[in-house]
Amino acid sequence: MTASTTSPERPNQIARLDKISKLFGSFAALRQVSVDLEPGRCYVLLGENGAGKSTLLRVLAGLLRPTHGTITVFGGTAPQDARERIGYMSHAPMLYDELTAVENLQYFSNLYPARPCISPEDVLRQVGLDPTLSRTLGQYSQGMRQRTSLARVLLPVPELLLLDEPFSNMDVESACQMVDLLATFRHSSRTIVLTTHQRELAAPIADWVLTLKAGRVASFEPGSPSR
Repeated sequence: MTASTTSPERPNQIARLDKISKLFGSFAALRQVSVDLEPGRCYVLLGENGAGKSTLLRVLAGLLRPTHGTITVFGGTAPQDARERIGYMSHAPMLYDELTAVENLQYFSNLYPARPCISPEDVLRQVGLDPTLSRTLGQYSQGMRQRTSLARVLLPVPELLLLDEPFSNMDVESACQMVDLLATFRHSSRTIVLTTHQRELAAPIADWVLTLKAGRVASFEPGSPSR
């Protein structure tokens, strides 16, 4: 499979991008990007700042509509119509510093009235945090904040995880713990697409490595997952 040529749509495909371009005025953030995403796989997006990685995630999340091309998820649904099945973790934490982790997650779980959510306490345990901590998010370390941000994404049990720089500002030990955690989701048939500047961190779970350059696919290579 290559990123420049999509195959005929299959029922088990998670997502299909066909010649996606995204323009902001005269600036092309994405140029003719085509790729198929399969269940239970981890796709790592690499590229310099401005290469189009975050834009591609936002298009997959249904937060941006492509200027040209088509994108479908879950066998034919537009991303904006399937947002409750998609978990998007942006580079910004999107958490409230004055609330505890449990209070944050209670607030966000109320945004999914039509979808059963994991309890805030259980999802915090999933990401390795103690739900009984009474300190507010403003007192958390960067690693703990990243875990809480991931917990927010996991609340509605999404089938497609889109993670923008999940290892950002984390120490090596915390980042490796995050990789271990993501490995468990990958083995549960969830599809993960993540951006990173730290290829070596994501290498143990990367089934495919897609490198963008100036909005175009520069390479699309199989990874060597070990977890």
